[in-house]
Amino acid sequence: IKHKKAKTDAQKGKMFSKIVKEIMIAVKLGGADVSANTRLTLAMQKAKQANMPNDNVSRAIQKGSDIGGDNYEEIMFEAYGPFGVAMIIETLTDNRNRTVPIIKFILGKANGSLASKGAVSYLFDQKGLILFEPGVSEEEVMDVATNAGAEDVDLKEDGSIEVVSEAGDLNICQKAFEQAGLEYVSASLEMIPRNTVSLDEDQAEKILRLVDTLEEDDDVQNVYANFEIADEILEKLNS
Repeated sequence: IKHKKAKTDAQKGKMFSKIVKEIMIAVKLGGADVSANTRLTLAMQKAKQANMPNDNVSRAIQKGSDIGGDNYEEIMFEAYGPFGVAMIIETLTDNRNRTVPIIKFILGKANGSLASKGAVSYLFDQKGLILFEPGVSEEEVMDVATNAGAEDVDLKEDGSIEVVSEAGDLNICQKAFEQAGLEYVSASLEMIPRNTVSLDEDQAEKILRLVDTLEEDDDVQNVYANFEIADEILEKLNS
């Protein structure tokens, strides 16, 4: 139990660290006014979902406002994973010379490689994604989403609902749901693949291990990939 708790605490600490960096760069780029900074709003929502203490959030905003504070650079890597999988790896780093070789090493160990700029990104579209827990009225979500200009409403097998919008319409959709009293679990900007690659069990296990390894790196914020895994395979791997 002690070992499990230590691992959980470490994972939570790593998650908090990533959110703090996201808040800091959001403030540096768009200011500390949440109402006028969509990126900061999304970062604050991530902090809330992760149960990050308010003191941590306040310190992150202060650090982002400090001109002499940490300087983080956004680097987006385009990559080829094994089995024809395309990947986008978003990082926030204060040392490019550390991050680049680490990403190369992780990919190379999994028979992947970095791609040239534009070689992979055209396979993805940036979209707004709003997720509702099971139990929320699909009809109400559909009505509000349609009126707010959302692109798609998808009812998942577990009863959760996913609303997709153009990236620029995410804030409009969020406000529409809030005004309608419909509480969502999360709202984020995501890179959605236009087409997917289906993987068998062995391939899925290796790709998921690669994604986990990338996400464990302190500089990696998000990993997007265009693979698809059948539910029965996922259940088997998670059992």
